[in-house]
Amino acid sequence: MKLADKIFDETIDRHPTRDGYGEGLVLAGTADPNVVVLCADLTESTRSDAFAKKFPERFFEVGVAEQNLATIAAGLGISGKIPFISSYAAFSPGRNWEQIRTTIAYNDSNVKIAGAHTGISVGPDGATHQAIEDITTMRVMANMRVEVPCDAIEARKATVAAAQLWGPMYLRFAREKTPVFTTDHTPYTPGKAEIFYESKKPQVAIVGCGPLLHNALLAARALEEKGVGSIVVNCHSVKPLDMRTLLAVAKRAGAVVSVEEHQIAGGLGGALAELFARELPIPMEFIGMQDCFGESGKPEELIKKYGMDADAIIKAARQVIRRKKFA
Repeated sequence: MKLADKIFDETIDRHPTRDGYGEGLVLAGTADPNVVVLCADLTESTRSDAFAKKFPERFFEVGVAEQNLATIAAGLGISGKIPFISSYAAFSPGRNWEQIRTTIAYNDSNVKIAGAHTGISVGPDGATHQAIEDITTMRVMANMRVEVPCDAIEARKATVAAAQLWGPMYLRFAREKTPVFTTDHTPYTPGKAEIFYESKKPQVAIVGCGPLLHNALLAARALEEKGVGSIVVNCHSVKPLDMRTLLAVAKRAGAVVSVEEHQIAGGLGGALAELFARELPIPMEFIGMQDCFGESGKPEELIKKYGMDADAIIKAARQVIRRKKFA
């Protein structure tokens, strides 16, 4: 697995995953003239501006009207275009969920929904703008794929891939600068999970999505130094799950910790729990928001306060390993 050379170095490059989305839009638009982009008055913040400048005739500023954003895109998506719609996730899919369900997903319209500013790492904007329920609400929607890139490079790849896949897809992006720990050569395939770290004798599998996956890797290294082996899986595809890889990893480790910057109810952890309950019942622990809202603050302070840093992952890994003895 090809990851950045400085993956555990404090000098590692940091860019928000939304930057990768902006780069991916330009690449997708260059490759296919049917790609169009719509935004709800957040063009620069969602990084849709680069596409707007290069392809102004294919960019549509809808304004603060997220319901219209979804319904216009639905029409474009069933008319041969490949529309990407961009807003803060608190507003899209937060404010226009019913329009996404009825006009996009129900009609299997070829629309890609980009939810920016997700998780509590949105920071000082506070709880109203910190989307922490969006994976759940989009995952349960029929016909909808859900991709959560772990860094800016993977976000670029996911955006390009989305334009090449038919059907509705939700892409989740973050605002804060986070470590760029994959490379152009790191494998990425929609619908697949990749093993990013593997000990010779793993005692726990840490399965994560989004930028918090870097904290999972930091936790895995610290556990290894204490003689505790682990496997770290990049589960960027929350729907569909790569069941073959996930079941193989879970069977080998015998215990799982899910890691996501999202409510633990119904998100990645919920999807994994559904899979393992049906196919391979094993102990699990869940890293994420524990049925609460966030607050204003510095992103790194909020991640620590709400138990999503490397130390919290280490603690959860030790807890779930202890539970294996009684399973």
